[in-house]
Amino acid sequence: MPPAPLFTTIVLDGVGIGAQPDAAQYGDAGSDTLAHVCAVARPHLPNLARLGLGCIAPLTGIPPVASPTAAYGKMQEVSAGKDSTTGHWELAGLHLNQPFPTYPQGFPEDVVAAFVSKTGCGGILGNKPASGTAIIEEFGAKHQETGFPIVYTSADSVFQIAAHKDTIPLDTLYQWCHIAREEVCVDAHAVGRVIARPFVGTPDAYTRVSGERKDFSLEPPHDPIQSVLQNAGVQTVSVGKIASLFADVGFDRSFATKSNAQGLEETMRQMHRLAAEGTPAFLWTNLVDFDQEFGHRNNPQGFAAALEAFDEILPALLVAVPENGILVITADHGNDPTTPSTDHSREYVPLLVYGDISPSDLGTRATFADHAASVAAYFKVPFKTSGTSFLHG
Repeated sequence: MPPAPLFTTIVLDGVGIGAQPDAAQYGDAGSDTLAHVCAVARPHLPNLARLGLGCIAPLTGIPPVASPTAAYGKMQEVSAGKDSTTGHWELAGLHLNQPFPTYPQGFPEDVVAAFVSKTGCGGILGNKPASGTAIIEEFGAKHQETGFPIVYTSADSVFQIAAHKDTIPLDTLYQWCHIAREEVCVDAHAVGRVIARPFVGTPDAYTRVSGERKDFSLEPPHDPIQSVLQNAGVQTVSVGKIASLFADVGFDRSFATKSNAQGLEETMRQMHRLAAEGTPAFLWTNLVDFDQEFGHRNNPQGFAAALEAFDEILPALLVAVPENGILVITADHGNDPTTPSTDHSREYVPLLVYGDISPSDLGTRATFADHAASVAAYFKVPFKTSGTSFLHG
């Protein structure tokens, strides 16, 4: 008797593979995350090479192989935007015709006034696009003196609230984020995510507590693929920040993680658990370190090391795929650490598909939604999407 169907998707957050045709509209002409990291830092990625990574695009040190062990290609994003929410929503079959609002000049007065009034926080500090580590160093001491939260944004559609745990209790920070999500960041100001950013330490030595970060995401306007699977009796599991990007919609279980290493450990644990339980399951993992720790910090050497760490565990992941299972390795956008920008980049994303599929060239897929169409086809679940399955052409 064959094992129960298991479809596992791993998103290498920020690992793009070349600028899309519309990249210049996003200020990203010339971005090429993987190619530039490979050229600058020369990561050793033999296992990804065997799957066919070097067959997708020219990459220094990763030549194309004659007989790749996976189907390979790349996917193009059609939704408006280049942030994690937009990318993951399109991977789940949802398209955005209008981008989430962004605030390159900071939040307007009416948004700030509404936040101060509804939370009773008394005032805010910051209110500008900034690096999270930089802004807590800039305003951390004044924040502790006044008790005012630090509110800031980035190039993404986010309303971020940073607070020292000794100054504003964690529960209060979460409550203020919930108020911002439900009562402030709505309608025209409906940002993709409101994010709680707790930190600790002293001036000149502040440290963010990444494990207690909490995202308050906008709920999807329609059922994403995981909700459709859930309704059809397929077990749905999130590892990393996946569930938070969908406001927890459509997942039976979710496991927050603090690092790629922890995310991979949990993914392996869940693959073995789901195989042992013998029920159809969709497992979706996000590995955030590429983006969060290295892309946004313009660190190609760290980015390369993270790729090598993933490559080292890849054989164990492949062994855990059941004989009729599927493992997809892809990304949600680019984040080229070799460019002056610290923002995401509008790029194609790699596509490697291993398991119950014949190794072949999948070409350039017209939309990330091909992922959702493929998941639906694998489980034989009807799902309306613009994508087409790469499992069956």
